[in-house]
Amino acid sequence: MTKHALYLHVPFCVHRCAYCDFNTYAGQDALIPAYVDGLIREIELISASRQIAAKSIFFGGGTPSLLSPIQLASLMETLRANFAWDDALEASLEANPGTVSLDYLQKLRDAGFNRLSFGVQSAHPDDLHLLERIHDFWDVIHAVKWARQAGFDNLSLDLIFGLPEQPLSRWQETLKYALDLHPEHLSLYALTVEHGTPFGHWVARGMIPLPDPDLAADMYEWASEFLAENGYIQYEISNWAKPKYECQHNLQYWRNLPYLGFGAGAHGYAARTRYANILGIQPYINRLKKGSMIEFPRSPASISKEEISPYQAMQETMMLGLRLTQEGVSAEDFRSRFGSSVEDVFRQELDELFSLALLEWADIGNEKALRLTPHARLLGNQVFRRFVG
Repeated sequence: MTKHALYLHVPFCVHRCAYCDFNTYAGQDALIPAYVDGLIREIELISASRQIAAKSIFFGGGTPSLLSPIQLASLMETLRANFAWDDALEASLEANPGTVSLDYLQKLRDAGFNRLSFGVQSAHPDDLHLLERIHDFWDVIHAVKWARQAGFDNLSLDLIFGLPEQPLSRWQETLKYALDLHPEHLSLYALTVEHGTPFGHWVARGMIPLPDPDLAADMYEWASEFLAENGYIQYEISNWAKPKYECQHNLQYWRNLPYLGFGAGAHGYAARTRYANILGIQPYINRLKKGSMIEFPRSPASISKEEISPYQAMQETMMLGLRLTQEGVSAEDFRSRFGSSVEDVFRQELDELFSLALLEWADIGNEKALRLTPHARLLGNQVFRRFVG
């Protein structure tokens, strides 16, 4: 039975941050109960069509920690009743540090969550103010302390670097403060200014400068060295973990393996089909009230689908797998999955990337794997576009 990662999107926020272009909404908390009912119905509809084993569970957003412990426990009970999994399954929830308490986190642990991802972003008040975050670093310290007291031994912290007018020293300070909290996992993201966000408007009007890409590269390289010195393994371009604490849910994505998305704006990929759900919260609720299953893996909320050809699957396996800085793309796994060698399918692309010293063969155990060279980690998009255009 093929294992599927399960993603539940919770699009509610207290405040929509200035840099965010995710499918999130502020001021619609009154819809949370009906939305949870919609999620439950979507889970039941999709799982009724076939037996499915769960590889991992991830509640993302938005701010999933705006849901009550009772609502989250109800969703976990629904998942448990409709999918097969073992006790070792990774069950993650994203949380804003300013929205949790010890009692809340204890109830999450009782509901079956065993991993938390806190959206920290920065330790500096100027950065948090610019990003329009609603917490401060004291909230982070308390959230981590309470999570440990509640029994969580797998914590991840999200941080953003390359902010406008953010000096290297401030980024270094943030990362050092984060390590003082001893997280098992860290995700570090360079700020991207997206069109349609307040950040995009501010940059267009000259109110803030564009991030300095050279300084952001220096921040990235310093972080890579600093985290390695402190026992963290960079297993993906933007992710570091203590040994055995790699995010199993995200590894499913990067290995181009099947996942099911539930909720407004959620995406999924299963049965050679990629699909996306309707974006709006109320339209999502309405579709789940009235509709019936379309065809696995698509529920009534689905508004688009794309059939993935074998060649597209090969392209995407390369693009995603090469993000894994240690594991890369196994030559044996590629042949076993697609019936052709990676050299035969992508000979021209590989020759070019080898000549540019952007790819290398590595011995992983008893197998050969393609992976980015260390200096190519800052040039990943230059590599990926060779495979997907």
